[in-house]
Amino acid sequence: MRKDIYALGFKAQPWWWEAWTPNTALSQDPPARTQVVIVGAGYGGLSTALELRRNGIDAVVLERGVFGIGASTRNGGMISGGTNLGKGLGGKSPIAEEFERNKAALMGAGADSLTVLEDIIAREGIDCGLHKNGRFVGAWTPRHYDDMATKVEVYNKYANAGASMVPRERQHEFIKSDYYYGGMHATRAGHLHPALYYKGLLEAAHKAGAILCANIEAERTEKTATGWRVLTAKGPIECSEVVVATNGYTGDLTPRLKRRVVPVASHIIATEELPEPADKMLIPGMRAIGDTKRVLTYYRPSPDGKRLIFGGRARFTAAPPEVSAPALYQYMVDRFPQLDGIKITHVWTGNVAFALDYMPHMGTDEGLHYLLGCNGNGVAMMTYLGTQTAKKIAGGRNTPINPLDGREFPDHPFYNGDPSWFLPAVGAWYRTRDWIDRRLAG
Repeated sequence: MRKDIYALGFKAQPWWWEAWTPNTALSQDPPARTQVVIVGAGYGGLSTALELRRNGIDAVVLERGVFGIGASTRNGGMISGGTNLGKGLGGKSPIAEEFERNKAALMGAGADSLTVLEDIIAREGIDCGLHKNGRFVGAWTPRHYDDMATKVEVYNKYANAGASMVPRERQHEFIKSDYYYGGMHATRAGHLHPALYYKGLLEAAHKAGAILCANIEAERTEKTATGWRVLTAKGPIECSEVVVATNGYTGDLTPRLKRRVVPVASHIIATEELPEPADKMLIPGMRAIGDTKRVLTYYRPSPDGKRLIFGGRARFTAAPPEVSAPALYQYMVDRFPQLDGIKITHVWTGNVAFALDYMPHMGTDEGLHYLLGCNGNGVAMMTYLGTQTAKKIAGGRNTPINPLDGREFPDHPFYNGDPSWFLPAVGAWYRTRDWIDRRLAG
């Protein structure tokens, strides 16, 4: 590992925060009564509040930290619709078989998530560096390439993905790297600046009349004759409905939901400004890039094309920058040897939430609405689930409004919501499997 990557030092915070820093500027004190209390002010909570207000329903959003401190300003900002849900295609497990039976509806919901995101950005005039120029998924092995090829027709039929296979000899048209064995290009995908999108969503919810409350934790919920009482340090809030939109930060307020999501750390680095624009040096067309490794990586140019934002599973649990940065740097140089010696300026981490069936979920649990478990694809999906949850509340809580609504949300008898005892072993096993697959590929 080159030591000079640290010569200029780096900030242990998201590069996105150079454009917008989490703050409390729009925070208000909560009222004693409202119609809906939303726990969590990420993409899911804010999109719920925005859509509720568009339907004339009062909403209060509680954020236990400052606005934007969580995953909504810590992610890679990559967006797609439907293809990520299709990862379960072709498997032999009961989950895969259930997905196969319902693939049209489920992938259709995934495609709708991107439409909802784009509509909100356009309607609210959110300036967030949106690039709708596709995504290339690199094949870790020839077998992975063949597996993706079997899914292209389904992606295009049910998710309108605009997907096609790219053989290895054409790979440089999409990525200036020989690292992969070809891959798949989906045109209906892209990336944005996650913190500026968050800022726009926060301001839109505020403008619409939602009451946004920073540094106020929902400590407990109590059922009442007319709905709910949410207890906070600022006093109780009486309401008709409660929405839980905590995703990778789901805690003891909802222990039943905590046992249904697995928080996994995702680590990201940002390079210094590149010697040449990223579209010329690394990624023609400024596309988003992912791969098929179990210990996956994902990366994209910054919106201005001057830097590379590179993320992945440096560890499956939280790790200090001194641990995650060298690992990610090596992953980056493996793919782009031309970046050897480039310096990194920012290192950070955030939690993504995996469900045990690898599917996003919305619904109700013991009377509480929830939207959780986006499995690393939350920019569009959490926005979609929040919007859909609000529409369901506005139209009547008992009728599912999409195929993700009310699906069985599995838990496990040996999982209590703390994955720290098994995630390191899972990471080690995945790395071993990746190594074996690559060696067998030659």
